[in-house]
Amino acid sequence: MTKRLTEVAKKAGVSEATVSRVLNGRDGVSEATRTAVLTALDVLGYERPTKLRGERARLVGLVLPELQNPIFPALAEVVTGTLAQRGYTPALCARTIGGVSEMDYVEMLLDHQVSGVIFAGGSYALTDARHDHYRRLTDRGLPVVLVNAGVDELGFPRVSTDDAVAVEQAYGHLRSLGHERIGMVLGPEGHVPSQRKLDAMTQAAGWDEGGAQCVERSSFSLEGARVAATKLVERGVTGIICASDVLALGTIRAARRLGRSVPADVSVVGYDDSAFMTCTDPPLTTVRQPIETMGQAAVDLLVTQIEGAGVLQDELLFEPELVVRGSTAPAPGR
Repeated sequence: MTKRLTEVAKKAGVSEATVSRVLNGRDGVSEATRTAVLTALDVLGYERPTKLRGERARLVGLVLPELQNPIFPALAEVVTGTLAQRGYTPALCARTIGGVSEMDYVEMLLDHQVSGVIFAGGSYALTDARHDHYRRLTDRGLPVVLVNAGVDELGFPRVSTDDAVAVEQAYGHLRSLGHERIGMVLGPEGHVPSQRKLDAMTQAAGWDEGGAQCVERSSFSLEGARVAATKLVERGVTGIICASDVLALGTIRAARRLGRSVPADVSVVGYDDSAFMTCTDPPLTTVRQPIETMGQAAVDLLVTQIEGAGVLQDELLFEPELVVRGSTAPAPGR
């Protein structure tokens, strides 16, 4: 008990006596201090006293698929900083291969009486994935916001980059350079943002059934992209639009292993504009997601729900920006 008081007091920045008063429900403690103590209790994983369990902490979960892709740490930095400014404590939950699943994290967050959850890159974006754990959040009436496109039937507010505009920008850029044989490396079948990009490309390029020869699917990994892009380059594609920067880097690797030069023989466009894309060889032409604006909007939507105000279930679409660097050049022979 003494150890618990000491740890909670240190975490909350108050005295052990103050922690004791909060846990015993005594007067003489400000609401801000009381909230800080309860949040510290939740963050440290200690169980609240029975009479305090019905109250949600000012604790918000941020659930990410990984931290290796630089775009997710960038989003986490924005979201956690904005939450702190709004008086909430972020709980970062990043999934790992063979580790804690998204479903497990949801259960843990519910056990900690969180005020709400923000998801990015979760199974909500896959049409063939299980979505039962999201429905548990709905049943509890817990505020939730999704970052980037997901299946429609979940009904959560969404903050997304406009995939159609992103593809139009990338495709227009490659066409302006004289590329006629343009392909795509996308995420797996059933990945909603990738499907949106494919729909936009089909319309922009006027593809018919033959367009399937210009599209390959991949997991969001360097290795998967290399396999997918190899097929496109071997079919004579000279410009490749990728669904992420990681896929773009794998595509560049594939071209080089086939003896092609990037961008002299093959031009590559990424998506995200994550950290260090100016430092790659060549620096990556990519479509920038407005991560800072989107992260702040996600927090605003969540806090609005937490505070009891009505929230539109419509999807907020944010405009991307094409950033031209060294991985694109005029088509061969131009």
